[in-house]
Amino acid sequence: MNKFSFVATDTSGKTIRGSEMAEDYKDLQVKLKERKLYVTSYRDLGQGGNDVKYKFKVKEVSFISRQLASMSAAGLSLVRALYILQDQQENKKAKAVLLDIYEEVQKGKAFSDVLRSKPGVFPEMFVSMVAAGEASGTLDDMFARLSDHFANSNKTANKVKSAMVYPVILFVLLIAVIILLFVAVLPSFAGMMPEEEMSGLSKALLAFSDSLVNQWYVYVIVIVAIIVVFMMLMKTPKTRLKMDEYLLKIPKVGKLVATVYTGTFARNMSNLYGAGLQMVECIEKSISVVNNMYVRKRFEEVVDSIKLGEGMSNAIEKTGIFEGMFTSIIYVGEESGTLDTILRKAAEYYEEEADSAIGKLVSMMEPLMIIIMGIAIGFFLAGMFPLLYGGMMNIA
Repeated sequence: MNKFSFVATDTSGKTIRGSEMAEDYKDLQVKLKERKLYVTSYRDLGQGGNDVKYKFKVKEVSFISRQLASMSAAGLSLVRALYILQDQQENKKAKAVLLDIYEEVQKGKAFSDVLRSKPGVFPEMFVSMVAAGEASGTLDDMFARLSDHFANSNKTANKVKSAMVYPVILFVLLIAVIILLFVAVLPSFAGMMPEEEMSGLSKALLAFSDSLVNQWYVYVIVIVAIIVVFMMLMKTPKTRLKMDEYLLKIPKVGKLVATVYTGTFARNMSNLYGAGLQMVECIEKSISVVNNMYVRKRFEEVVDSIKLGEGMSNAIEKTGIFEGMFTSIIYVGEESGTLDTILRKAAEYYEEEADSAIGKLVSMMEPLMIIIMGIAIGFFLAGMFPLLYGGMMNIA
């Protein structure tokens, strides 16, 4: 199947430009005629035309899941629902991907198989639950579950972004104030006292101020170099593993971060296990979305233990990552045979705890930056007042 770009006219005579997947020109004419479009010119882009790379964001996946759930509940077929989705899509790359998916499903391929043929386009959670829904004949229910799941994920992401606005503004203000003090204010006090009479702190601050004014580019180069080196180190598995492990061991901060991970893991486990996936697959896919290499590494041991017959609660407890109450909840679910229900309730509880943890993490950053600003201004005043006092004495 090739991709064609075309120019066509509709029934009112309006010119329409676009693209369509088709076997040949005749197939293109038929498909456009179904849309009441008549080809005036076209161009065959070849088979490479459908190789469009696009990764849907959480917000977009949430919208797509909600639309599919609504249309499925209204009785529309999957093929029709996919056609409406791609037809309403405004982003050209996203539209091309959805169009390609629609074409493949229309030819009789399973929706999950088409999604698997496009790795990275949709989250693994989406693909797995669609596959489970097709296998069990509950695809409509899966779309509803996916809609709730990604809506919650998008809500959490928006909360994090909103919570970070004030700390980011405060950080920018901190840098701006420090630069202003050392570039515009301190140099004006430089000539108030002979250099040999200055204190060591005053000399150091004036030297820093002078370098900031005249050799600012050195600081820019150093900062950029530090950022590049840090990013390169974080891409090294060994360094990333150590950093992620240390993050969980920082007093108070580590516990809050672990709470966020617990909420994410619980929600994913609830959805995947409820969809009918095997326990090991549920754990692997649930932990894969946790952005911490150390946690993912420890859960490889959990998977190995479960494969050997150990209970999920015991295997998770050995990692020491999640709190005891969570593993106790899982144990109750395992013993009572209600793990799906228990996980869903745990997910609701820990998502609330995660929201609270995010707020606490952000609130801890604010006083830290205020303290740094206070120290910087304190050093500035400690170096400036002797200059001011010495200048006044010289005038007297």
